[in-house]
Amino acid sequence: MTLKELDNLVRINELKKEEPDQEEIYRMIESARRYLDDTDLEGLSEDGRFSSAYTAAHLLSLAALRRHGYRSSNRYQVFQCLVHTVNLDKTRCRLFGQCHNLRNIAEYEGSLEITPALLDDLIKTTRYLLSRVVSLGPVPGRT
Repeated sequence: MTLKELDNLVRINELKKEEPDQEEIYRMIESARRYLDDTDLEGLSEDGRFSSAYTAAHLLSLAALRRHGYRSSNRYQVFQCLVHTVNLDKTRCRLFGQCHNLRNIAEYEGSLEITPALLDDLIKTTRYLLSRVVSLGPVPGRT
């Protein structure tokens, strides 16, 4: 996997290079697992399930970026970088982008309109992302 594209984003100040912190990455992954587990809670609203799955996806995307030694303060950017950090296909990246836009509408306009199919896709894709991030293993030279 080439990270040349991420280095290009550093050059234009879209990303920052930062030494990976294995403990930070582990915390992000464990937090994402808990949010994903919450999507299975009986009685949780669709909005709550969406929010939990979206938060898990964001944490995992951040963990993947951090694992490679980069940081972004742009929520959308971390989803776009998944193509490079975990070789996620563009279709799945677009799903996260779509959910990011829906999250923003909910956050800033108070309206969240999601379909059961979209929610199921988000949860399944986030579970897949978890497996991809975990498969990266620890930061080389760290435990």
